[in-house]
Amino acid sequence: MASRAGTVALPQDLVDITALLDAYYDVTPDLSDPAQRVAFGTSGHRGSSLKASFNEGHILAITQAIVEYRAGQGITGPLFLAKDTHGLSEPAQNSALEVLAANGVNVLIDARHGYTPTPALSHAILKYNNEAGPGQPQADGIVVTPSHNPPADGGFKYNPPHGGPADTDATGWIANRANELLENGLRGVKRIPLNDALKADGTGKFDFLSSYVDDLPSVLDLDAIRTAGVRIGADPMGGASVDYWGEIGERHQLDLTVVNPTVDPQWAFMTLDWDEKIRMDCSSPSAMASLIKRMSDSASAGTGAFDVATGNDADADRHGIVTPDGGLMNPNHYLAVAIDYLYRNRTGWNPESVVGKTLVSSSIIDRVAAGLGRKLVEVPVGFKWFVPGLLSGEGAFGGEESAGASFNKRDGSVWTTDKDGILLALLASEITAVTGKSPSQLYKGLTDQFGAPVYARIDAAATREQKAKLGKLSAADVTATTLAGEDITAKLTEAPGNGASIGGLKVVTENAWFAARPSGTEDVYKIYAESFKGADHLKQVQDEAKALVDGVIS
Repeated sequence: MASRAGTVALPQDLVDITALLDAYYDVTPDLSDPAQRVAFGTSGHRGSSLKASFNEGHILAITQAIVEYRAGQGITGPLFLAKDTHGLSEPAQNSALEVLAANGVNVLIDARHGYTPTPALSHAILKYNNEAGPGQPQADGIVVTPSHNPPADGGFKYNPPHGGPADTDATGWIANRANELLENGLRGVKRIPLNDALKADGTGKFDFLSSYVDDLPSVLDLDAIRTAGVRIGADPMGGASVDYWGEIGERHQLDLTVVNPTVDPQWAFMTLDWDEKIRMDCSSPSAMASLIKRMSDSASAGTGAFDVATGNDADADRHGIVTPDGGLMNPNHYLAVAIDYLYRNRTGWNPESVVGKTLVSSSIIDRVAAGLGRKLVEVPVGFKWFVPGLLSGEGAFGGEESAGASFNKRDGSVWTTDKDGILLALLASEITAVTGKSPSQLYKGLTDQFGAPVYARIDAAATREQKAKLGKLSAADVTATTLAGEDITAKLTEAPGNGASIGGLKVVTENAWFAARPSGTEDVYKIYAESFKGADHLKQVQDEAKALVDGVIS
């Protein structure tokens, strides 16, 4: 049977929203099942009410734990509370508000009763704390989102006063306390009815949209975009950026079209991802098929509807860039272009500011950074590692291979400390306006200078015990001296940029590398690999990587 990836979803692909919401309120998690306990990954607690992993009990317990955590940390400012467009997001936000209000927390919810992108929450936290000044009560936030996950999923993420994702010390404490509360039948959870919570003295409103959209000229050259007349097609993909894009175009007088303003918790308009699931992954050619086709059709017809088309996932922390000449750009390729452009054009940045990337991002970024004369800082997977540099200006750009990045304002001060898909999407238009070339054309120029890498990720089967062993490897466990015909130059189990554990292994040669990390949700480990010597060499790297890792963890 032919794959339906890239084709519009059919009725049988859609989640039953009534059943999803009923399960949120009616299902009690079985805590003897690890999959039904509270567990924070790199982007919060995620799950589905239909699988008893994201239910009312979870959210009540997590919120109470956050209340106790922030009290223990002396965080006494307002808590910004935001949600995306997933079906479980509004009930989860309501549950959280009931607990926060009962505990006397000053909560700020969206003044427009709308949806809030993750970067808008981060921006709000940072702006409040900057204006409050040192020694004053600091704000933090919760964003209810599972990011690009399927419609049946929910997510709940805590951002402390630094505005970015909470670190593992915070999330570990919150998860442990939440599970304690669940084990005790939610005794210890304070809660009041929703209507009372909405009317509580501590519950207020905040205009996330205006705060974010009106501040965009501080981080982007919107004048250049407007003057050049760059035609932008923005696809919110049914997510939280839906109202933001229209306001960006109107307030800043840009030639901007919101390609699809539909919000539907079933995402019935979506094209299916590679595995025939609905997933709002703006870096996936299958999920982005509609926008890619629209750009291609207009280019073929000679109408050229857009100079740049972009997509965002449900909470707009990721970006997808579509150009008339290159189609959907590989996220690694766009990161390389963005870094090269920004470090050449942001004269207000610290001249010693480093380039930040995750260790599974493309090595062309290493070569671009070297060409710029900038130090590269390579960190483990997870955007939290970029927070200190973005705050201080010492690391004015941080990006990861999964189409997530952010960078500092034009004067070098912090913009967001969480991924900002809207920002990176608009940057593509600035790049086009200032250089007169599309980002994909500029990437071709980089490959002419630095070589053209071939990059891929595959999954390999592994038991829970093997995954645990992989996560605890040391460089000494790897005895191989060559990889795909080249001498191994580095065996890494800690990130060279900050010495933090990578939870796996990275092996590097002159022209290739691979990294292996255990999956947090499936019985597989992920092999990221890249070669500057072509697709055949990449296949050899992948085959030898799998054999090497299997030999070490078996």
